[in-house]
Amino acid sequence: MTSPADQLATLTHAQLATLARELLLCGHLIDRATMPHVLGAWDREVMRDVAIDEWMGASPLYTRRTQALLGIEGDDVAAIFKAMQFDIGAPPQFMDFRYSVHDAHHGEFHLDHCGALMDVEPMGPDYVFTMCHEIEDPTFDATAWATNARARMRPVHRPPREPADRHPHCAWTVTIDPAAAPLPEPAMATLVAATKAAQLPLATHPPAVTTDDGAADYAGPLVDDVDFGAFSSATLAALVDEIALQQHLLAIAGLASIAGRFGSDAARDIGRHQLTGAAGVTAERLHAALELGAGLADLAVLFGVHPLLRPTGYVAVEITVADDELRLDLADCPALHEAPQLSWPELLVRDEPTPLDVIAQAVDASLRVEPVDPRPGAVAAFVVRGGAAPARRHPDVEFARFSTGADFAFTDEGTRVRLRARRARPTDRPRPV
Repeated sequence: MTSPADQLATLTHAQLATLARELLLCGHLIDRATMPHVLGAWDREVMRDVAIDEWMGASPLYTRRTQALLGIEGDDVAAIFKAMQFDIGAPPQFMDFRYSVHDAHHGEFHLDHCGALMDVEPMGPDYVFTMCHEIEDPTFDATAWATNARARMRPVHRPPREPADRHPHCAWTVTIDPAAAPLPEPAMATLVAATKAAQLPLATHPPAVTTDDGAADYAGPLVDDVDFGAFSSATLAALVDEIALQQHLLAIAGLASIAGRFGSDAARDIGRHQLTGAAGVTAERLHAALELGAGLADLAVLFGVHPLLRPTGYVAVEITVADDELRLDLADCPALHEAPQLSWPELLVRDEPTPLDVIAQAVDASLRVEPVDPRPGAVAAFVVRGGAAPARRHPDVEFARFSTGADFAFTDEGTRVRLRARRARPTDRPRPV
């Protein structure tokens, strides 16, 4: 019997670095798993409003958590940019942000490649305007607000692109004006801050994970490209859990937005589609990235690292492989007590286990998941067995795969500056670039 906490301790340093980078991209794809269903139920204006709520509700909260985890101190432009490098809204390379810091109060960034634009541009200029103007204006400022409420992000240029092949895809300035009135906390962030997910203690690493094979923090200068492999295994393990929590917070915020507009039944319906689509795409990417095989032991690894079942302080699950089946027991945990908000684990318990099916079928299309009676102390239990006719990819996963991020391939060629492995010291402070 193992738990997801045990699973991270079995991964190599290189696998932990790969997992952290992959989870940032998979978190970004939650939006792609959601919005086709929002559009199908309502219209582009509702999609816009839900997208604004989900990012404004989650990003300010997890930004501060990331800064605390990685020792990113201060309230200047460099601190804003450092946190953005670990944000599911800005996964490396897929959203290829390039940052410049002029001084503590002035900076700029541009996107050499915007995967989100590649997804939306074929849908036409109205959708591009919705994303690049109506959604980005409030959500960029909300992200900056977490570091400094007097920070403002303003466009230099942005899509729709004129000419059609314009590069960089967009460019923005970031200014902190000490005389400006501070922006208020976003209303949705206030709502999400009351959840168990937002109040979870900051992630720590499993005791068995080493601390001396890389950097403990990001207290040094801002770098162009974060080299995840330069962080210690312990830091990466904690970062994996924080990135998983980013995903839960984003899902909670988006479903809260839908529930506030259309009721809890509508939110639950969208939530089922969202979770199934995101779970499947994430499983497929993680299975490939970690080079897992097709057996139940490989599925145990995949369940153990999948963000649906992490972080361990939020989701309590035990995984057992015996004979020809895998058993998953979900115990009482904070994720099951988010009412009136909806959480992914709560959707899993109350509805059929399709999200677990699509994860299992990323390993072997003949695997099927069935609910079973839970063991004492557990709330729900599921068993995975093989031998069924190979399943076709679930429609919700196909919807989520419309994003170019589903098959996006990372490359190490973009890493121009590498972090130096270093231990944290009490005198370490962030330095201006």
